[in-house]
Amino acid sequence: MILALELFVMLVLANGAPVVARKLFGARWSAPVDGGRLWRDGQPLLGRSKTWRGLVSGTLVCGLFALLVGLGFVFGCLFAALGLAGDMLSSFIKRRRGLASSARALGLDQIPEALLPMVLAVFWLPLGVWKALGVVVLFTLSNILLSPLLYRLGIRRQPH
Repeated sequence: MILALELFVMLVLANGAPVVARKLFGARWSAPVDGGRLWRDGQPLLGRSKTWRGLVSGTLVCGLFALLVGLGFVFGCLFAALGLAGDMLSSFIKRRRGLASSARALGLDQIPEALLPMVLAVFWLPLGVWKALGVVVLFTLSNILLSPLLYRLGIRRQPH
C-alpha cells in the first residue's frame, strides 16, 4: 500500500512541478518542446504550454522524490518522463481533434499521463496490475475533483 501511495505522489509531483516552475520562473526557460512546429493539419504539434522547463522540472522533482523514498533516481526520472510523455500525447491528440490546449477532455487529460508511468512501475517494481490500475483511477479522480480548487487558489490556469 505504501508503494502505491508513493507512486501516486510521484504522479502528482511529475505533473505538478511544471505548474509550480511556471509560477516560480515566469517566462524563463519556457521554450515549447515542439519548437512551435505545426502538424500537417496546420495546428501546433503540442502547443506552447508543453515546455522544456516543465519537462525538466517534473523529471527532476520526481527523480529526487523517488531517490528519497528508496525507489531510485533513475526510476523516478523515467517514471516522470513517461508521465509527461503521456501528457504530451494527450495534447497531440487534442490538437488533432481541433481542441484548444485549455479545452477539457475528460479522461484524455488524465489517463495517459498516469497509465504510461504505471506500466513502467509494474515491470520495474513488485507492484501488481490491479494496484497499478488503482493508482491510475485514484490519480484520474483526484485530478478531476481537485483541479477546480487549484484553479480557485490561483495555482492552475484552467479549472480542469
